[in-house]
Parts: sequence; C-alpha cells; structure tokens
Amino acid sequence: MNTIFVALPVYNEAARLKTLLERIRATLDDRAYRIVAVDDGSRDGSDVILAQERERLPLEVITHPVNRGLAETLYDGLRWVADHSNDDDVVVTMDADDTHDPTYILPMLAKMDQGCDVVIASRFQPGATVVGVPPHRQLFSLGVLLLLRVCLPIPGVRDYACGYRAIRARALKAAFARFGERLLDLRQWGFICTAELLWKLRAAGARCGEVPFDLRYDLKESVSRMRAGRTISGYGLLVWKRWTSPEWRPGADRGTSRSDATGV
Repeated sequence: MNTIFVALPVYNEAARLKTLLERIRATLDDRAYRIVAVDDGSRDGSDVILAQERERLPLEVITHPVNRGLAETLYDGLRWVADHSNDDDVVVTMDADDTHDPTYILPMLAKMDQGCDVVIASRFQPGATVVGVPPHRQLFSLGVLLLLRVCLPIPGVRDYACGYRAIRARALKAAFARFGERLLDLRQWGFICTAELLWKLRAAGARCGEVPFDLRYDLKESVSRMRAGRTISGYGLLVWKRWTSPEWRPGADRGTSRSDATGV
C-alpha cells in the first residue's frame, strides 16, 4: 500500500493543532500514513503538543530553533518526504491551523487516480465555499488569481495560492532533481512560495487538477502573517522570473506537455 505523507508547517498553532492531528488520524486511519510536522520556532506550546502526539501517532517532528518563515518550513518538510518516500507515495501539504478539513484528502486522492500528479483543494472550483475570509482578502485573492492565470497559465489550475495540495512523490522528486535547493528560490517573499512550488512542479512535468473544498477561515485562531505589499511584490517577481529564467520554462513552452495532452 502506498503511504500518504502529511506535511504540516507549524508556527504557534497550539490552539487548533491537536484537533487537526486527530482529524488527520480519523481520516487516514485505515491507510498507511505519516505526518511530518516542521515546527518553525513556535513559542506557544506547539512543540509540547507535537511531543505528546508522537506517542500515539506516526508523527515525525522537524524543529527550527528560531522562526525561519513559511518557505523554509515548507521546503524542509518536502525535502524530508522526498528523501523518505517511494515514487508512488503521496505528500499532502496543508495548513496547521485547522482551516483545511482533512476529509478532502480522499477526493484529492481519487482525482490522482484519474492521472493527476498534483491536486489542489481549490477555492475557485464550482461547489467550493469560503467562510470567514474578510472581503478585502477575497478581493486580493481574486486579483492574484487573474494575474497568475494570465502570466503563468497551468492547464487544470484555478487556485495558485492555496497550500492544501496532494503531490505524487514522483513529481516532487522530479522537481527537486530539476531545481535542487532552488525549488523555493524566492523564500524571503513569504507566502508566494505556494505559487512558486506549483509552477516548478508544472515545469518539471507534473499534470495538475483540482477539487472544490470549503475553506473554514472562521476556525483560524492564530494571527495571519501575510503582508499585502510584500506579497504583491513577490508575485511580480515570480512572474518576472518565469519569463526570464530558462530553467523555469515548462515543457509546454517547447512543445506539447503531458498536461496539455491529457487535458487534466
């Protein structure tokens, strides 16, 4: 049986972390799974919860003594999975604040069975809902969506920014083989790492698709760390890198890629 790895970037998520871990266990208990939590210098007791939960869950904990940011944390979790997984295994990335319902892992896996290497839990597919996100944040997300769909088109993708994804380990390893430590090259720009990762998976040949999901931002108890000005600048840099860096160009720029051929 293939293993499902769940990669969690954790920073001061003690309020909902234990609940999320229990929901992951309940969803995946009849499957082979492992949770890889990267504690990014938490100071609220998240480390204590992770230490306790290791006693009952298949939980690997990677610790950053000081806060290094989302991109560094995501990179370390994915690097660990790439080094410890088989090609047909799957890694699921999701937020640790319990705004991403683990039950959506199951339809994401079903979508993979249709030929996708990457499946995104999308806020922009028919049937998706968003609860608790302020209107200005929703408007910002829509603007980012329009920019990226024009400048970085990926067949089958509407939601570039949501970090809730399932990735075939084979596709992740191909991206690491192509980009190495530069897989998340724009780390200092924070939250754009999710879009950069998606584009580089695509550039390495991944076929992408989406399933709708309900984002429950009203469950979030930790403080959002997104800075709009910095994030907008980062997305601009991401678009510039896509058009000026040869290694960022996907196979579709040189002919028909697998994703174009399959239409997923």
